[in-house]
Amino acid sequence: MKNDNLIAVKTFEFSLTIIQLFVELKRENEYIISKQVLRSSTSIGANVEEAIAAQSKRDFINKMSIASKEARETKYWLRLLDKSELTKIPITTYLIEIEHIINIITKIIKTSHESITK
Repeated sequence: MKNDNLIAVKTFEFSLTIIQLFVELKRENEYIISKQVLRSSTSIGANVEEAIAAQSKRDFINKMSIASKEARETKYWLRLLDKSELTKIPITTYLIEIEHIINIITKIIKTSHESITK
């Protein structure tokens, strides 16, 4: 586990926590936003995994950019859950974690862009 890719591990673990959130939301009969947050959040890690297997630096940036978009979409759905009061489940922890993920992915993309332009 020492050599695992940090963002791959974080996005996988985040997906697992969102799956648990999805199960809890279904118990509260919240089906609409819960499905959206499940889809977008699990897509983040899938795109990170694709980026790791990229065929070029540009392909890597493209896949990470898609992961970034999915992360931002996830943040949107989580914010809706938080502010809409459709659930009594606290969403703050999820919002903090998705913000960390967005920041890491943004830094990876920025660093990768800089390495191409040098």
